[in-house]
Amino acid sequence: MHNSPKEFGGLRRHMGGMRQDAPDEALAGMAARGDRSAFAVLLDRHYDRIYRIGYRFLGDRADAEDLTQDICVGLAQAIRSYRGKAKFSTWLYQVVVNRARDALRRRRRQRSLRQSFAEVEALRRGDQADRERRTGWLIEALDQLRDDLRETAILVVIEGLSHREAGEVLGVREATVSWRLAEVRKALSDLVEVREPSVGLPPDPTPEANT
Repeated sequence: MHNSPKEFGGLRRHMGGMRQDAPDEALAGMAARGDRSAFAVLLDRHYDRIYRIGYRFLGDRADAEDLTQDICVGLAQAIRSYRGKAKFSTWLYQVVVNRARDALRRRRRQRSLRQSFAEVEALRRGDQADRERRTGWLIEALDQLRDDLRETAILVVIEGLSHREAGEVLGVREATVSWRLAEVRKALSDLVEVREPSVGLPPDPTPEANT
C-alpha cells in the first residue's frame, strides 16, 4: 500500500508563513541549511514533476510512485549538496534521471510505454486527439531506441528542455545532445515511412542560444 505524498513526515502540511512565490534557488539554499518549511514548499512544488519524469522513464505507475517517494525521502539529505551553481530544476532533473537509471538497472521490466503514456494522455481534457495519437506513437517509437537516445528525446522532445539544459542533466556537451537528436529523428523518420506515414515528426527543438 503506497503512502500519500502528504505523509513525508508532515512536511507538506507545515509550510508556515513561507512565500509560495519564492524562487526555487532561494528555497533550496534555505533547505540546504536545514529550513524544513523551505524544503516543504519545494517538495510541494516539484512532487508532480518528479513523479512525471519517473513515470516516463520507468513506464509503470507503481514503480514511478515508489521511485518518487524514495527520491522525496532522500532529498532532505541530498539537498544539502546543492550549491546554486545550476538552476534548482536542472539539479533536480539530474537527481531524478540518475535514480531512474538505477531503478531501470534493478528492475528492467520494459513494460509497454505506449500503454503507459496512452493512460496519461487519456486523462487530459479537450480535443487533443491528434496530439494524443502523435504522442502515443512517439513514445512507442522511442522505446525501440537505445537508452542514451531515448533519454535525450524524453528530456528535449517531451519535457521541453533546451539542448543545453538536457546536456547539463545528462552530463554531456550540448553538441552531443544535438547529435543524439539528429540520430533520433533519423530513426523516427524510418519508422514514419514504414508504420505511420500520416503522423509526421514533432519539430526539431533548436539549441538554446549562447549568451
